[in-house]
Amino acid sequence: MITVNIREEDEFIKLGQALKKASLVGSGVEAKMVIQDGLVQVNGEVEFQRGKKLHDGDVVSYNGETIQIVK
Repeated sequence: MITVNIREEDEFIKLGQALKKASLVGSGVEAKMVIQDGLVQVNGEVEFQRGKKLHDGDVVSYNGETIQIVK
């Protein structure tokens, strides 16, 4: 499991940013494509919004990898 930290001053991180921060995609464009293709799940549900706000405790799954969002 990969851990992605939300910056101290922020309440959330966006889905596309989390995928990039976890090094699961190389760019925002790549993040947009995999999300639009329905390949990313947030808390067990397929998510199609790149700008989906992720909060502490959310779990993202993509390409066999799991990301835990931590504040």
